[in-house]
Amino acid sequence: MLVKNYKNIFAKELSSIYDDKEIESFFYLTLEHIHKKKRIDLALDPKFELNSSQLLLWQNILADLKKHKPIQYILGETAFYGLPFKVDENVLIPRPETEELVDLILSTNRCREGLRILDVGTGSGCIAIALKMNMLSSQIDAIDVSELALNKAKLNAELNNVAVSFFLKNILEIEDLGVQYDIIVSNPPYVRTMEKIEINPNVLDYEPHLALFVDDHDALLFFRKIAQFALKNLNPEGKLYFEINQYLGNDTVALLQQLKLKNIVLRKDIYGNDRMIEATL
Repeated sequence: MLVKNYKNIFAKELSSIYDDKEIESFFYLTLEHIHKKKRIDLALDPKFELNSSQLLLWQNILADLKKHKPIQYILGETAFYGLPFKVDENVLIPRPETEELVDLILSTNRCREGLRILDVGTGSGCIAIALKMNMLSSQIDAIDVSELALNKAKLNAELNNVAVSFFLKNILEIEDLGVQYDIIVSNPPYVRTMEKIEINPNVLDYEPHLALFVDDHDALLFFRKIAQFALKNLNPEGKLYFEINQYLGNDTVALLQQLKLKNIVLRKDIYGNDRMIEATL
């Protein structure tokens, strides 16, 4: 079957679940994953055909998409900050908002060299690895409570040929790591259970709840604990960066103020939502 003809079948099968833009993205991501071809390659070779084994691969991906499984988990890979990452159901899929957090750290520490940085709740390792790629003189440590997530993060560090030190630690159970840091960053669990009704099935049914959700009655648990950890483990004038719940921006600022952190700035993401906070010890 000609790929250009299968594209119509692919789109029709998914049209009741996804919008046209998403379907087109899925199609070309799959084209590149299976055939190492981009959109331009298909345009230049309109008679490119699928053999029976290739068609089966497409059909399997189509079946998973119909179940709302994220394309990143289906293909086992994604991109973050222009870098390749392997992902599976043990780690969150890196998002554009988190790229903005990396941008913020890089832009506000542009002239600083030889920094010691800690990424709390590293997951796929996307923040730590992206920072290391752009701050080569920095020493970057990363911790996570999930051994399976850390295995994926270590694989991604190898994939991107960077040195990051990974540790199996639960931030809720530790007071220090015996190291002082210049920067601590975290994208911790921050979605309240009450917000599950807002979450699409592709996230709710597949992404790790351990990395997503917090109890409604203590929604700032991780922010409080990480900030308390930062008070003891940041160097003087050290910086703390968070990705936050868009509904709890002012609450998170108030928490950091209570803990006597300074120069607290609440920042919005590209969608106009409260999404990032930076503060200074």
